[in-house]
Amino acid sequence: MPSVVGLLEQRELDARRRVDELREEADRIQAELAVAEREWKEWAIACSRVGEVLAPANESGQDHARAEGSALAAGEQTGRTSQVLDAAKTKSQVPVWCEGLAWSVLSVDYQRILQALADRHRLRQGPLTCQEMAAAFGMDAVPARVEALRSKAKRLVARGWLAEPAPGRFTLAAGVAGQGGGS
Repeated sequence: MPSVVGLLEQRELDARRRVDELREEADRIQAELAVAEREWKEWAIACSRVGEVLAPANESGQDHARAEGSALAAGEQTGRTSQVLDAAKTKSQVPVWCEGLAWSVLSVDYQRILQALADRHRLRQGPLTCQEMAAAFGMDAVPARVEALRSKAKRLVARGWLAEPAPGRFTLAAGVAGQGGGS
């Protein structure tokens, strides 16, 4: 008859092996993701360059940046902002937030952070720490994961999507919270 301690140790060993297998799979997927993101960015750059080359020459001598700014203003005036927003998506992983900018311009990871904070806002709960975010996303709250979330949250703060009312505590920025979901 096997001992209880022996059975527990066997189950612990099985669980540890499963965790190691999943970590290896996650590392493999992360590596594939990095390659796919790099390829995506290269294609986005190629599209941007081709768009610059094929754009009609501006007769008034304005540079490309001014022409882009006037295209944004014209798009907003005529209500055709979706084309401009799509352009923002290909040029910047986290564009600066402005009124009417949809969450869909952000990558899934950033949208996930916004959704978690939108849920907290809707339930009238306070700001969220990165450790709490990691737990909410089902991640281990290990320093590497928490710091990755903190980096993303800080980037969202810098671009106007989030606010940091206290150090390390994040919430939706006022305008983003007013969108009621943003997507």
